[in-house]
Amino acid sequence: MTSTERELLLKDLAESRERLLGLVQGPSREQRQYRPAPGRWSVGEIVEHLATVEDRILGLVEDALKAAPDTTKRSALEDQALLADVSGRITRFQAPEFLLPTGKWEGDELWQQFEAARKRTREFAAATDADLRRYFRAHPVFGELDCYQWLRMLAAHCDRHRVQGEEVKASAGFPRAASAR
Repeated sequence: MTSTERELLLKDLAESRERLLGLVQGPSREQRQYRPAPGRWSVGEIVEHLATVEDRILGLVEDALKAAPDTTKRSALEDQALLADVSGRITRFQAPEFLLPTGKWEGDELWQQFEAARKRTREFAAATDADLRRYFRAHPVFGELDCYQWLRMLAAHCDRHRVQGEEVKASAGFPRAASAR
């Protein structure tokens, strides 16, 4: 990865984290667990999903680096098209079962798990010497992506679900603080 790519990736990861922090700071247990409709996720479930996906994708990237680089391939999508699709929620799809939230973390632990996962991703991105553009993994919706795109997608995925969480908080039935009633 070039120094420009590294800088952009680290910036995306930091900024998406900050935007998500604005969503998750201070909600009560009732607010974290509120679902606006059956089958929709709560803010807590969104954060759990983000932490789970972050760990999973970093693991996929690390596994991909165990193989030889492939200089003959190119990603199925250009970076900006991929990131715009993911963050803009253009292509919608159901998360696979193993990435669905299960309620395994509660309260402060939700954010701590996300923070730990994001920290590992940032440390990896800051330290790797691998040419991530030469290592590939197939995405079930977007096709063959290079590992740099997989990592950039984490920030876009975070923004995608932050918007979803903002919709949950804006829904009519969301439990408001007593003073706001």
